[in-house]
Amino acid sequence: MTDPTPQPLKIAVLTVSDSRTLDTDTSGSLLTHLLTGAGHQLAARDLVPDDRYQLRAIVSQWIADPLVDVVLTTGGTGFTGRDSTPEALMPLFDKTIDGFGELFRQLSFDEIGTSTVQSRAVGGLANGTLIFALPGSSGACKTGWERILCAQLDIRHKPCNFVELIPRFRE
Repeated sequence: MTDPTPQPLKIAVLTVSDSRTLDTDTSGSLLTHLLTGAGHQLAARDLVPDDRYQLRAIVSQWIADPLVDVVLTTGGTGFTGRDSTPEALMPLFDKTIDGFGELFRQLSFDEIGTSTVQSRAVGGLANGTLIFALPGSSGACKTGWERILCAQLDIRHKPCNFVELIPRFRE
């Protein structure tokens, strides 16, 4: 049996930051590089301040767009007063992907030790669109992409992956 043909997904990238611009956004740039290098298409890219309502508005537009399969966010997952990415996204979720945050923190422990408890990485499904919120560091984005998302967003990954489920998300 041959592997299925790769299926490029349309992925939007949103950076959540009060201090970065698109020109200085190393994490968003890294995610863009990694996803296009894996054969996916960049559907959109934006940067929003740490404001849960602005963040939610952009992600809401993307999950309403049938041309966006996946949304990746970077930043706003910490514990400071302005960090509100999980609070902005979770009300949009139809289903949570609990294993994403759990696995991210497990893998991150090998890299940053107990500091991983400060990560509030989350994943969910909203209107048939996969959403994954990663911390704002380039290292965290690399870990999340290379050790979890790259495989789960590749139809050839076995025993299962998210790509093969996309047609059934809106059942």
